[in-house]
Amino acid sequence: MSVIVTYKVRLEPVGIEMDVEEGETVLDAAFRQGIALMHGCKEGQCSACKSLLLEGDIELLKHSTFALPDYERESGHILLCKTHAYSDLSIELLNYDEDLLRRAIPVKTYDGVITRIRRLTHDIRQLDVAMETPLQFWAGQYMDITIPGGVTRAFSMANAPGAETELSFIIKKYPHGAFSAALDEGLRRGDRLSLKGPYGTCFRRDGRPGPLLLIGGGSGMSPLRSILLDHVASGEQRPVRFFYGARTQADLFNLDEFAAIAKKLPDFEFIPALSMADDDTMWLGARGYIHDVLARRLRAEALAGEIDAYSCGPPPMIDAILPVLQMAGVEPDHIYFDKFTPAVR
Repeated sequence: MSVIVTYKVRLEPVGIEMDVEEGETVLDAAFRQGIALMHGCKEGQCSACKSLLLEGDIELLKHSTFALPDYERESGHILLCKTHAYSDLSIELLNYDEDLLRRAIPVKTYDGVITRIRRLTHDIRQLDVAMETPLQFWAGQYMDITIPGGVTRAFSMANAPGAETELSFIIKKYPHGAFSAALDEGLRRGDRLSLKGPYGTCFRRDGRPGPLLLIGGGSGMSPLRSILLDHVASGEQRPVRFFYGARTQADLFNLDEFAAIAKKLPDFEFIPALSMADDDTMWLGARGYIHDVLARRLRAEALAGEIDAYSCGPPPMIDAILPVLQMAGVEPDHIYFDKFTPAVR
């Protein structure tokens, strides 16, 4: 019988101690024990979990030098998602969120069954899954989903917490995507899935009266819709502006749902912006890239109160939006984002 070797890890400056098994990454050990550390891709690509090793022996697995340059590695910086322990460790967290730590949910593996795959646009699908056991999550979080054949991808829940045995995911379809292509060619109602999570730090913070900004494009609709529906269910009253970037009118969906929400909320506006609508004389809405539309709107409308901003989508979109929010005076610790980094194959 093999003996599992474990080591102690102390996380500073929060003073949290946890166990990590040999062969397990520090980040996975934290997930397993319900300690929610800052993270993004979980694959050594994004640097969200970058920390400083104060003491101990480790192995740092293969990672992107964009996430952790060689000079930072030489100065003791590590990526928690790529760190294996070979002794007790002391680690300084460079980026942490007290609210995240307080509301942590242990990561577990769940079984699910596909109940529906629905076409929303030519390249956007909605995947509905029935869970065999209830899942607790915060609006804006995501799951790692494994389909028959072993392909695993991360997708955000599109529904609000509450119907924990019924999950929906809005997924962008890629022509040769190992997972997304199967939504049209292979996966069927009744197929069984494995889901692991919840993950993600871009979840709705409640109890705040200031304006709420939601900004995204493509499948970034999924976590933002979850956050919006959770806000509606909470009964909180605050101004909400939902900015959504698309190419053409054919890339828009859920418009009836947002029109219905506008009738429920006293100060809600859905603001779609089209980047390829120059020849569309029928389009009367905003034109241009979503970060430009956001900048124009924030200059034109003086939103009173401390703003919370949530942005979800591809890295170039997020990188363009962050300075716009900062120039508008949104406090850095009230900006939450989820970069949809490409899958590592």
